[in-house]
Amino acid sequence: MGQTSLAGRVAIVTGGSRGIGLATAHALHQAGAAVMICGRSSEALSNAAGSLAGGAPVAIQRADLSRPDEAEQVVRAALDELGGLDILINNAGVGRFGSLSELSIDDWQETIGTNLSGVFYCCRAAVPIMKERGGGWIINVSSLAGKHPFAGGAAYCASKAGLNAFTESLMQDVRRDGIRVSAVLPGSVNTRFGGHGPDPAADWKLTAEDVATVIVDLLAHEPRSLPSRVELRPSSPPR
Repeated sequence: MGQTSLAGRVAIVTGGSRGIGLATAHALHQAGAAVMICGRSSEALSNAAGSLAGGAPVAIQRADLSRPDEAEQVVRAALDELGGLDILINNAGVGRFGSLSELSIDDWQETIGTNLSGVFYCCRAAVPIMKERGGGWIINVSSLAGKHPFAGGAAYCASKAGLNAFTESLMQDVRRDGIRVSAVLPGSVNTRFGGHGPDPAADWKLTAEDVATVIVDLLAHEPRSLPSRVELRPSSPPR
């Protein structure tokens, strides 16, 4: 498997203004892809786009992906501004943590709406376009929390378990259309996700760039190869 060249490809990265999403947008752009990043903050998106200057085109789209119309608009904007869609990285996510008595209904709805329903909305809009173009890649950034639930993580863990099941089902739906679907399940990543970090003392954790490398490496696989799930862990966590 050689170095990935994505020249001429168009990618969407949701949640692309920071963390794993921004690192992935950088990796895709460095490989030659035109990239659209979306997120909820126009200011954060503008700053992120500035860091991607030079090379292939870059576009931004403010969106709340828990809203079907806004998710669909992200895909339409990629078509209008970048001319197509070949790669969809569903990375946008929220983390609302606490015991059942501490989680509000809004917390639950925001978590499921973004982490699970938002992926469905984006995929539903993207798949017909990829079919017309003869194929594509959809990579959903999930979490090991979807396999290993923990106390205080009811909403988040449920959203990621659902995302894992959705990803596998979608993979089987579209694999014969030339669309490859994968899930990447990171463990502990040192980002600002959930309102914490990055923590300089937690250098044992994965970095956003570690996850981005896995995502771009998936895209280098030959068409006959479909790594449908990748689990990624820190190599030496504290005992």
